[in-house]
Amino acid sequence: MRNVAIVGIGMIKFGELWTKSLRDLCVEAAQNCFTDAGTNRVDSLSIGCMSSGLFNGQEHLASMVPDYLGLKHVPATRVESACASGGLAVRSAFIEVASGFADFALAIGVEKMTDVSVNDATFALASAADQDFEAFHGITFPGLYAMLARAHMDRFGTTREQLAQVAVKNHANGALNPNAQFPFPVTLETVMNSTMIADPLRLLDCSPITDGAAAVLLTTVEEAKKMKKYPVVEITGIGMGTDTIALSHRRDILKLDAVDLGVQRALKMAQKTINDIDFAEVHDCFTIAEIMVLETLGVVKQGQGGPATMDGLTAVTGKFPVNPSGGLKAKGHPVGASGVAQICEIVEQLRNNAGKRQIPEVRTALAQNMGGSGGSCVCHVVERK
Repeated sequence: MRNVAIVGIGMIKFGELWTKSLRDLCVEAAQNCFTDAGTNRVDSLSIGCMSSGLFNGQEHLASMVPDYLGLKHVPATRVESACASGGLAVRSAFIEVASGFADFALAIGVEKMTDVSVNDATFALASAADQDFEAFHGITFPGLYAMLARAHMDRFGTTREQLAQVAVKNHANGALNPNAQFPFPVTLETVMNSTMIADPLRLLDCSPITDGAAAVLLTTVEEAKKMKKYPVVEITGIGMGTDTIALSHRRDILKLDAVDLGVQRALKMAQKTINDIDFAEVHDCFTIAEIMVLETLGVVKQGQGGPATMDGLTAVTGKFPVNPSGGLKAKGHPVGASGVAQICEIVEQLRNNAGKRQIPEVRTALAQNMGGSGGSCVCHVVERK
């Protein structure tokens, strides 16, 4: 297996992009990636998108995207794993290069979510839950994560303030990210007084509906060294895990087994432990998700994610920074693009190009991208060599 490096990254500003189509988002992100890399060579294309059929009435992205990129004869594949579709696209591109099937592989993550009503968007997102045992009975993702939050509060004493602090921290980071959908800070009081969505989660505990795309270009470490444009940034570990799609079928509602499997497999492949990781981009679709993921990664013991967040452990200036990009909460959550955007942020940080949100002296990072309520998860360990 060949060693794989990231030589190009490209994003667009996330938000409600009314004047741009699904194909526009893909093309813009990819062109930004090619400019960053200094090459537009692509031997293979992987596209992560959760539900372009329901959001845009457009399936067959494996034809449309390369067509509008001027790559219409390049082998292309669309992959899907709900909100982990972007991470899965990066994994698929990695496999192409590592196996020798391609020397340059492009991964694009995309979702155009605002062209439908809120009700239709809610229906589309609910397709990532169990249709028979959850969605049919009216539960939505805010409701599912509200159950997780309430259970966490009851078992471990997690407080409403600790949940809110996740949003405060991530908005502080997002305020420094020019690509963020919500580039402004919020206060603890503002979060706690925002509109109730599903008790105990309020509006500012929830990631938004977002349009966006992100792209990364992968090649071998040998090719990356020849390019000499940036320090070599290598993907040294990848792990994926799955779990039951329905919360009620899990051995413990507060155990994210897919995340645990994904991170342990990625760390084992990279020959690292969590103590070797300098910072992480994690899947904070709701504030409780970041707290539970922090615990599952082994950064803190189960039940200590809330107090650790309140104490500043996960701040950019803390011992284990989490979501310097602003996370899904502030950067936005175009579901198919989020996993690729995490990789873009990590590369910016490892290149020391993240501007005012730069974490000093970082060399090793983890990206954790989760599907649904934790039914699937893709993790990457990325290192500056």
